[in-house]
Amino acid sequence: MKEILLQYARYNLWANKKMIDLTLGMVTEHLDREVVSSFSSIKRTVYHCLGAENIWLQRLSLVESPVWIGDDLGMPYPHACKLWQECGEELINFIEKQYDDSAFTHIMQFYDRQKRPHKLAVWQVIQHMCNHNTYHRGQLITMLRQLGETKLPSMDFSAYCEK
Repeated sequence: MKEILLQYARYNLWANKKMIDLTLGMVTEHLDREVVSSFSSIKRTVYHCLGAENIWLQRLSLVESPVWIGDDLGMPYPHACKLWQECGEELINFIEKQYDDSAFTHIMQFYDRQKRPHKLAVWQVIQHMCNHNTYHRGQLITMLRQLGETKLPSMDFSAYCEK
């Protein structure tokens, strides 16, 4: 289980970096331009991904009162992208530190942002984190196409495996 989760987390980091590299070169106007999606702009979508990955890492680290940072739109975009990459690296480090697969079957209890209780196995949290980013990276690709971007790299898992 550990090796599969590690590969998936490494893929997540790789694909996030491709998205970051693509969007860091954009003008601020395009980052903030309203596009119909789950979030109203590329910037808001990236900040949401950062906030989600960060709060899940806090939960995995057993932070008693995790703090949501995904709404801090005053944070400079390059800094948010750097933090998003660091979250991906922290996830890999978290997985690597686990002694054996039993650590991933541990059931953790946590509260969502509305203070509702939930329980998930650690492996489910990790898989959710990676899937959540995949979902929103797909939205970002669609948003970029709507803004006229034509040179979009493949971020498929198979492309990662073939690199």
